Amino acid sequence: MELQSRVNELREKGLGLAAISYDQPEILGAFAKQRGITFSLLSDAGSATIKRYGILNPVPEWAIGPEHDDPAVKAAVQKYVSVGTPRAEMVGIAFPGTFILDRQGRVTSRYFEDFYIERNTISSIMLRLGDKAAPVAGTKISTGQLDVTTYPSESAIAPGNRFSIAFDVSPHPGIHVYAPGAKNYRVIALNIATQPFVRLLPMRYPASQIYLFKPLNERVAVYQRPFTLVQEVILEGTPQAQASFRGKDSITVSGTLEYQACDDKICYNPASIPISWTLSLRPLVLERPAVPK
Repeated sequence: MELQSRVNELREKGLGLAAISYDQPEILGAFAKQRGITFSLLSDAGSATIKRYGILNPVPEWAIGPEHDDPAVKAAVQKYVSVGTPRAEMVGIAFPGTFILDRQGRVTSRYFEDFYIERNTISSIMLRLGDKAAPVAGTKISTGQLDVTTYPSESAIAPGNRFSIAFDVSPHPGIHVYAPGAKNYRVIALNIATQPFVRLLPMRYPASQIYLFKPLNERVAVYQRPFTLVQEVILEGTPQAQASFRGKDSITVSGTLEYQACDDKICYNPASIPISWTLSLRPLVLERPAVPK
């Protein structure tokens, strides 16, 4: 459903779109008609393509086999299938993920999740690919040393969504902030307030530069040019999380951006910028389509 809402935008960016599943053509056809899907839904007979990509999910087969009562198998079902009682017709499903291919059919990027119910959003993937055209207006913040624009990758999320929060940071002329690896200085970092069923992934920092502080002959990792930090966030989709979010129309994620800025002569006191984003909550679509008989 999220793919369908962005299909025209993706095509304008020169991206084709197809979804592959082990479902039979009549099931995919019914789903496309029921939900207004206009891009290709491809039926992978016998999970041949799924197996060729190495992403076959073996857990449903374990769950209906002789080891179905094994606690490890039951735990795997909760993590990789997310249903109470797997059925024989589920054998052949894939681990969910997204592949980006070039025009020659070569995989250039791939994105997978740790839990079956979780999914990367399109904007989050595009943001990590370097496309900053998120569909959400940014909030601009200026301090004595930095200009910051921050924005989430989407305005509405559902349980199980893996989305991103971006920070476009521009140090003022002559100013630098500290990057990972700088010792005895406060490295720029995002601190998100903890709350139930919201999980943060480790932040991946962009490449930094080495700054030479001549008076001390000290070399440290810094950011002097504009850069972007991307924090990935998961709104958990477990049954407990879904129950917690039921009846709510939004969720607020808040925290602070921490940093220390210096120029060639002065190291300013560490600073903390409060930030907050409120995103609408939308329902998680779980039902199977009704197939005409």
